Amino acid sequence: MPRFAHLIRLSLLAMMWMAVVPACAIAAETNQVNPRQTWQMLDYIAVDYAGAVQAGRVADVGEYEEMREFAAAVQTQLAAMSATDQQPVLMAQADRLVAAVAAKAEPMQVAALARGLADELLVSYPIGAVPISPPEPAQAAALYTQQCAACHGPNGRGDGPAAASLDPPPIAFSDAARAAQRTPFALYEVISQGVPGTGMASFAALPDADRWALAFYVGSLAYSPQTRADGEALWRGNAELRGRIPTLEALTHTRESDLTSTLSPAQAAAIVAYLRSRPQAVNEPLSSSGPFTLARQRLADSQRAYAAGDITRATSLALSAYLDGVEPVEPTLATRNVALLREIETAMARFRTLLGSRATLAELTAQAAQVDALFGRAETVLLDKHTDTTTAFLGSFTILLREGLEALLIVIGMIAFLRKAERRDMLPYVHAGWAGALLAGALTWAAATYLVDISGANREVTEGISALFAAAVLLSVGIWMHQKSLAGRWQQYLHAKMSAALTRRSAIFLFTLAFVAVYREVFETILFYIAMWSEQASGAIVAGLVAGSVVLAVVAYWMLRMSRRLPIGQFFSISSILIAILAVVLVGKGVAALQEAGWIPQALVQAPRIEWLGVYPSWQSLLAQLVVATVALIGFVVNTRSGRASIPAKS
Repeated sequence: MPRFAHLIRLSLLAMMWMAVVPACAIAAETNQVNPRQTWQMLDYIAVDYAGAVQAGRVADVGEYEEMREFAAAVQTQLAAMSATDQQPVLMAQADRLVAAVAAKAEPMQVAALARGLADELLVSYPIGAVPISPPEPAQAAALYTQQCAACHGPNGRGDGPAAASLDPPPIAFSDAARAAQRTPFALYEVISQGVPGTGMASFAALPDADRWALAFYVGSLAYSPQTRADGEALWRGNAELRGRIPTLEALTHTRESDLTSTLSPAQAAAIVAYLRSRPQAVNEPLSSSGPFTLARQRLADSQRAYAAGDITRATSLALSAYLDGVEPVEPTLATRNVALLREIETAMARFRTLLGSRATLAELTAQAAQVDALFGRAETVLLDKHTDTTTAFLGSFTILLREGLEALLIVIGMIAFLRKAERRDMLPYVHAGWAGALLAGALTWAAATYLVDISGANREVTEGISALFAAAVLLSVGIWMHQKSLAGRWQQYLHAKMSAALTRRSAIFLFTLAFVAVYREVFETILFYIAMWSEQASGAIVAGLVAGSVVLAVVAYWMLRMSRRLPIGQFFSISSILIAILAVVLVGKGVAALQEAGWIPQALVQAPRIEWLGVYPSWQSLLAQLVVATVALIGFVVNTRSGRASIPAKS
């Protein structure tokens, strides 16, 4: 073991006992120890224990005794620190470390114990050393030449002009094995505190930013330019890696071994080499130019905000990742691989749920990695240059049919009802409502195409509120129609209404319901078509639009024809049930849309996702549907009992 390391241990041990003994003597006055010294001891145990013990046997008696003394000193210092809730936990960890050293445990086990305790120490007794902004490489190189090269050499090999006169000799920063064990934070501490008994003086007089710049620079000298280039290639466009090192603070505590659970040793070295030479890369956006670039960047930003403790911003960024990064490509992906789209939606909802439940950063990172893998699969599908006209036609056809049927059911139901009630004087208001919605849809298309970009949040809020409004109206109408279908009440209603004049309030109601029901579907359909439009498949998309319109017209004609043949009492009864079901569907869709916009929290459950029924796997949407279904059922039961009770009175 180099004499320099031996002197470091002796000097640090002396400092520790100098700090502990007075603390014990005047415990009533000061019961605190500088956690920096304790952390430095743990860092040296983690790095240098391997030179003292090998394969369960003492390789160097002197070094092993020093390791035992260091571990015991850490234990003593922890006991002398100010009391916190975590102090007993830290003491228990220190006991395990002392026992492991005494048992001559494997170096990897001791290093893990020492590093784990060091990390927990920083949480319980924060040192508060974090760079305010990423150090600049040019600044760091100039500082090194001015402050360090005379001893450590121009390339960090420990061969500077002044090295020959130093005893012990200066550290060689080019030592790859040692560089792999040290973190920028550890190097910053040595630069700030110095090493008593050696030529390494304290550079505390330097500005904090300069000390951080030097720490990152000397920590990068062991790596070759090729290794740094390999690291850059790995880092760019990899959201999973960015999740592992989401912030500059996280980078200051990252060593190669922290990354080897998911990377090879060579890859871990490459990432560390690149980020130490260019720490500002942690805050730079992803360089990928794929369809999910924005979504990836928002997720990475969300993880960084979460790691920094800003839960509100993390949640907002996660919502933006879906609304602005995924929704624009949903229509195209839905026509090519709808199952994959559902996987992405569920995985991103799970990510947002973890944010809300205050999950650990490791859990959040793992979920982000899963989402990123799904993005990769989706990009393969979306970037396929082969344009399938059949897929484009079917996508266009099904979108119009799916969205149009809901609006059609409501409007045709209103028209059929007014005809049965012989109130054709109200029909112009219904026609004005759906025609106005189509006109508003055309204006929306023009605005979204040429004037403004309608954000994902605005889309979901518009769809959600309109769906809930329609659901509330339909629920009340359904219960009312069911009441009129019983015991001849529809005849009483018609007799009363036949002579009633059209009121302004009822006219506005009919217009509003028709407008909202149709515009909601037109709004969503237009955004789908804008997103899926492709010059190569434009003919197929238009053909699907025309075919869907023809089918909707046929369905409308059939529904009106059937409604004329039904007896009015039966018509009221069937319509009330269909309208109640539609209210349940719409409330599920409305809640789901507002969840995606961040207006309503989302707690996922193990349940199927059936969009055409408005069924989504979350407690909130399922509970809302259950409430609406229960209200409708109670209304129907009350109506039935009331109808039966009125029969004897009439006989």
